[in-house]
Amino acid sequence: MKKKLVIIPIVIFIIAIVIIGSQSNSSDQKNEVIFHITLADPSLYKNGIFSDTFTIEEGEYSFRFVPNGDSPQNLTISIMGDEIEFSENFVLNGTLHETGISEYYTWDYDGKKSIHILNQQEVSIKINPNGNTRGSVSVDIITN
Repeated sequence: MKKKLVIIPIVIFIIAIVIIGSQSNSSDQKNEVIFHITLADPSLYKNGIFSDTFTIEEGEYSFRFVPNGDSPQNLTISIMGDEIEFSENFVLNGTLHETGISEYYTWDYDGKKSIHILNQQEVSIKINPNGNTRGSVSVDIITN
């Protein structure tokens, strides 16, 4: 009887580990970064525009930004491929937070952040900071 009492909690523990492990593996595929650039140096731009190419798989994607108060006020992003034409003008928006003892802002870009890719393809991305090549911002494209 004592052996059963010891074995049952061990089995339940192992099952819990397997369930938690399988959930973390499925969530690892969400929010996977498939493109990343930190634009913090004017030398990254050619004629005021950053350009790059990469291969993207079929699927649903979103933009994620890491801006600050010095980031470009407008960030125009275009993605072109055989079966995709995407262009959006993102506008920097600061949100004031008041805690009672301090005030601070958080920053994000407003605009259409989702992209649907029908087939694997090579795409070109252009990021235009509309003249502000000195303000830093990180741009990611992540899986949904």
